[in-house]
Amino acid sequence: MSAVVAGGRSLLDSMTGRFKAGVVTTGELVKLAVESIQWGFSDIVARRFSWTEFLLQCWFMTRVSLLPTILVAIPFGVITSVQIGAAANQIGAQSFIGAVNGIGVLRQGAPLVTSLMIAGAVGSAVCADLGARTVREEIDALKVMGISPIQRLVAPRILAALLVSLLLTVIVAMTAMTTAFVIVVGGGQISSGTYLDSFVGLAQPGDLVLAELKGLIFGFVAIIVCAHKGLSAHGGPKAVADAVNQAVVLSVILLAVINVGLTQAYVMLFPGGA
Repeated sequence: MSAVVAGGRSLLDSMTGRFKAGVVTTGELVKLAVESIQWGFSDIVARRFSWTEFLLQCWFMTRVSLLPTILVAIPFGVITSVQIGAAANQIGAQSFIGAVNGIGVLRQGAPLVTSLMIAGAVGSAVCADLGARTVREEIDALKVMGISPIQRLVAPRILAALLVSLLLTVIVAMTAMTTAFVIVVGGGQISSGTYLDSFVGLAQPGDLVLAELKGLIFGFVAIIVCAHKGLSAHGGPKAVADAVNQAVVLSVILLAVINVGLTQAYVMLFPGGA
């Protein structure tokens, strides 16, 4: 009996410790996000923002994420067109395949693929870079010299991630919709005119705005999480690897939750566009 009680207390203590750690991590993420925005805005206004670092990070993020994003968007468009086409044929709604494909890709597919690429490719690289700098005590050296690591390293990466997220969202949407168009029209299910008419007739500018807004939020959250884990790494190379793993997992979970919240908010605020 005593062993059961001890085991229950140990489990409760473990859950309590994890909950407290989660609260602390949430507070640190919010603090890092606020400080990054403040440094970025004030530096841009004061004309001391590191645009060189920003451009280097834009090129780096584009280089590591562009090709994987396109390679993921193509099969996503194929799967979407095949599944939607099969369902439309069963209920006799072939003329709406274009609208369902396009709107589904814009509202959900493009932002989700972008978020996975930002978290998996870009975020992991950012976390590894900052983690290696932390382990080599470069971050401590910056602080000793009176230079804020958030100002020097994090703020330019966040602005670069926002820009890259916007562009990747458009690239994913265009690639997936073009692939779906080729599969559906090339397969002879419907004509190209019917496909485009259904999409143009039901799609709204708000769908693209929603996709870009999701891309911005996803990119911001992913980079904040990865930067925090990188700056919090302590130890040797294993600490950097653990930080990258934690950053990617936490980013994907947060992005999935945020995606559900944004989608529900959009449906509630704009029921006509649902």
